[in-house]
Amino acid sequence: MQIEIQRCNRKSIVITVNSKAEVIIKAPYRTTDAEIQELLKKRAAWIKEHVDKVRKERERADSLEPLTNEELQRLGDKAVDFIPKRVEYFAEKVGVNYGRITIRNQKTRWGSCSSKGNLNFNCLLMLTPPEIIDYVIVHELCHRKEMNHSNKFWAEVAKVLPDYKKRRKWLNDKGGVIIGRME
Repeated sequence: MQIEIQRCNRKSIVITVNSKAEVIIKAPYRTTDAEIQELLKKRAAWIKEHVDKVRKERERADSLEPLTNEELQRLGDKAVDFIPKRVEYFAEKVGVNYGRITIRNQKTRWGSCSSKGNLNFNCLLMLTPPEIIDYVIVHELCHRKEMNHSNKFWAEVAKVLPDYKKRRKWLNDKGGVIIGRME
């Protein structure tokens, strides 16, 4: 298993598994190697579960045709037409404003929200059901109220989408295969 340690200016250690099933640990500069090794031992089961999941998704994605540049362009065009209208609709329900909306083809994220309120969405969302697109939009808009994934954040999401856990699970279970078609 490939493990990369990145020391950076942050307050806590975070472990992620990327789309290549590589484990990335981002840690504050002051973190010792022993502390990182201890965390790796504690989180070994979680890491193995996520690495296995990504490897399975990659296998499924490898069995599908990769998306061509033309297909990505068409998805981007569809997203530019569809997503801003849904953002406008849900922004009112969430009770927030937002800045610029950008559509990208990304290998790791479905969406993001900057501290300035700019929203980014992955054009591959157009390969998911409409309720999943709505979930990602609401998720990012709720970051306008809470720039984290705290209980308060999830409570904001639940106010608009009481079934968000089902939608989130769909994305976790099936999203990797869709993103895998970009490689």
